[in-house]
Amino acid sequence: MDATTSSGASSSLPLHLIIDDALALVSPLQQSFQRSQRHCFGDSAPGEFPLAANPSIVLHVLTSCNLEPDDLAHLEATCTFFRKPANFPPDFQLSMSELAALDMCQKRAVFKPMNQEEREMFKQRCGGSWKLVLRFIMAGEACCRREKSQAIAGPGHSIAVTTSGVVYTFGSNNSGQLGHGTLEEEWRPRIIRSLQGIRIIQAAAGAGRTMLVSDAGRVYAFGKDSFGEVEYGAPGSRVVTTPQMVESLKDIYIVQAAIGNFFTAVLSREGRVYTFSWGNDMKLGHQTEPNDVQPHLLAGPLENIPVVQIAAGYCYLLALACQPSGMSVYSVGCGLGGKLGHGSRTDEKYPRLIEQFQALNIQPVVVAAGAWHAAVVGKDGRVCTWGWGRYGCLGHNNEDCESVPKVVESLINVRAIHVATGDYTTFVVSDKGDVYSFGCGESSSLGHNTITEGNNRHTNFLSPKLVTSLKRTNERVAQISLTNSIYWNAHTFALTDSGKLYAFGAGDKGQLGTELVAQQSERGTPERVEIDLS
Repeated sequence: MDATTSSGASSSLPLHLIIDDALALVSPLQQSFQRSQRHCFGDSAPGEFPLAANPSIVLHVLTSCNLEPDDLAHLEATCTFFRKPANFPPDFQLSMSELAALDMCQKRAVFKPMNQEEREMFKQRCGGSWKLVLRFIMAGEACCRREKSQAIAGPGHSIAVTTSGVVYTFGSNNSGQLGHGTLEEEWRPRIIRSLQGIRIIQAAAGAGRTMLVSDAGRVYAFGKDSFGEVEYGAPGSRVVTTPQMVESLKDIYIVQAAIGNFFTAVLSREGRVYTFSWGNDMKLGHQTEPNDVQPHLLAGPLENIPVVQIAAGYCYLLALACQPSGMSVYSVGCGLGGKLGHGSRTDEKYPRLIEQFQALNIQPVVVAAGAWHAAVVGKDGRVCTWGWGRYGCLGHNNEDCESVPKVVESLINVRAIHVATGDYTTFVVSDKGDVYSFGCGESSSLGHNTITEGNNRHTNFLSPKLVTSLKRTNERVAQISLTNSIYWNAHTFALTDSGKLYAFGAGDKGQLGTELVAQQSERGTPERVEIDLS
């Protein structure tokens, strides 16, 4: 029943009146007069009373409960009170639901620095509604752990970011990729002191290279001084041993960086994708050189479609797009093994929509790009994989290639919330905090122990297997990160809800954050890294 037309209540006061303690000090007649003047819409002129100082109780409840944008839309659809102009600043024509969405947007770090013109342009790009803007921002927060702690298992080196934005690095440092001003390896997590006063919200690692994104939208890079041939470095390229701001991006507010094998990509606050290098044959829709330091807007359909997450694999890029009609995935680059998801193995010079998700009735919420295969988690918790199926990394109980996304049937009773991919390896995290892994078991990076589980710890798994060694920690896992490089032995991080970090896999360069005993080069079971990321 509509809240504005319901009957049977003993009081004649509408549900949305603002009542304060001061009314108890005046007569009943005066109370009735004041109440009639303080409702959200009616005969009173906007601004006649200090509504901004005494906001509606309903608006306060909507914003403090952190409702989903879909919930706000449902309120508008079922009750005229939430559809009518609320007569509140900053826009007296906005409905209560739109005001609640705008208020929740204003609490986000990426939204606060925008001026009024930027905000209006942002709203139009997202579909013309503050609810759609909120959905866009929340989607990016969910899939990228923006403004939350995170750990990155790079090729030979590691990055850990605390909730407050402090950065630790450890492991291989032959190109200065740890950012400490030296080329010496670090076997224990060490804070990057030169970043003091800068809050980092996202990190990316490539072979010999690190990129960090601050809450002010600035990008800092160090290690190999090249956006292109990351695995080997451009001929004669220098190394940078401390974080340096990327000058060519200083006028673009960046929220995410991703390092592929032959290119680098960044994502702006407004959902635009920019790429560096690897475009000399129009492979990413533009002509560039491997040592190009200028960002280029990714041409094609994504110029006008906002993107919430990017994922870079070996010579290809995935983009998770957010439109009023729902979430979708686009792919561009090399199509070997079918990893672009279009039913073929041909390359794509411009981003192309992966249509299979519509056929599967899946709304993608997280994308992951491994070296040769890819994965997606749907809103309903289903997991899809596609690409090169070597070692069983697709989880379909075989090693076949799949050129379009296919649901991992053995996980059908698991509601997934996160997926991570590497070089022929896949990890899935469930809503209960359990972790499943499958694919290549080289360097013990799958987390399945040797003796206790009856398998060689290098065994490949063709279908998902519960990582019981993580379950025995009695911690709820929130994020998995694993090495995504074909040239480095892999290691894996498991970050828990409580901020604890566990590591296993290859550790010969100190990338596990602890020294190995008896000249071992890897560790088969998770061990705690002595660092608190909460």
